Amino acid sequence: MTRPLCILAAAAVLLHAAAALHAQDTAVQESRRAALQKEIAQLEQQIEENAAKSSNALNELTLVRRQVAARRSLVQESEREVARLRDTISVRQAEAGRLQRRLETMEAYFHRLVRNAYKNRDTHLWYSYLLSSKDLGQASRRYAYLRDLSGQMNSQARRLKELRTALDEELVRLSALRKEAEDIRAAREKELQDLRSVEQRSDRLVASLQKDKAKYQQQLETKRRQVEALNREIERIIAQAIEEARKKEEAANAARKSGDKETKTADVRLAGEFAANKGKLPWPADGPVVEGFGQHHHPVYTTLVMPANNGVNISLSSEAEILAVYDGEVKRVIVMPGYGRCVLVEHGTYFTFYCKLRDVAVKSGDKVKTGQLLGHVDTIDGQTQLHFEVWKEKTPEDPETWLRKK
Repeated sequence: MTRPLCILAAAAVLLHAAAALHAQDTAVQESRRAALQKEIAQLEQQIEENAAKSSNALNELTLVRRQVAARRSLVQESEREVARLRDTISVRQAEAGRLQRRLETMEAYFHRLVRNAYKNRDTHLWYSYLLSSKDLGQASRRYAYLRDLSGQMNSQARRLKELRTALDEELVRLSALRKEAEDIRAAREKELQDLRSVEQRSDRLVASLQKDKAKYQQQLETKRRQVEALNREIERIIAQAIEEARKKEEAANAARKSGDKETKTADVRLAGEFAANKGKLPWPADGPVVEGFGQHHHPVYTTLVMPANNGVNISLSSEAEILAVYDGEVKRVIVMPGYGRCVLVEHGTYFTFYCKLRDVAVKSGDKVKTGQLLGHVDTIDGQTQLHFEVWKEKTPEDPETWLRKK
């Protein structure tokens, strides 16, 4: 009898462990879904703002395509969640079946005990059994046996009741899991409909934009000149900052007494601290990336190559705040064609650049802290976007490798 109880206890532990794992997986899935739904809502708001303010079809296409990608990810997330629930239901059904079979075995055994006890229910037989003992020791052992048998039956009855309750609860949980799976399947169908609708919107925009190739070729050339001008200015400012840092280092070295251990300058320390936070930096603004780092083709005319992007473009709602991603010093506040106001922050040998600001809350020479307000985003050429770059000395790096995962 001990072995069935141990097996049942182990099964109960496994079921509780499975429940805990399911809860953990559900929390992760919910977090992913919430992030995707937030991004979709942000993009929808920005699409509406674009339509109301500028009717910039190319910008709308960029936002719509990003929303298509987000909705496709949401559908895939739902499909993974349904598959996970299907696996969980299968495991729990198997465990519940084993629990049911063990319970039936125990009930049969208990019923035999009850029948045997019923047959010998005459107290005269119990007394005779005790009185027929050869000596007091045997009588004591027989009494202990009868007492244990009675206690065992009572204990077994309690355990059977507990197991029935556990099985009932497990069946309720299974029912809830099936309902959850059905709800997610229904949500997935709605998400698929929304995805198809947005894809059709994207196709209509592409068809409309394909009529104006000459116009977009001209815009592309203008954009190329603006990017080159920005890159030249950034490189000039960085070269100037590096030269200033070199002179500062030389002065610090000259001031050291002979034989003293070399000490790191504040710039070197700050650069080391910045580098140690790669992949952990906060985002400068809350919005989806609509153009990543590197070389890209035109969204409509795929044979046209866009100017290389030395940063990322983050689509934002009007008046969105732009925040410093790390402690540093404002080196320059400049205005550039196509990029509006730009703030350049030095972090030792690293630099961050925040462009397309409507207003600026800092000035050159200011010390800034992580999360400090630098300004608010502007709408330029119908696009409400932050252009953000990260440089290590004279080399641009992909900002998304520096920012924490959303």
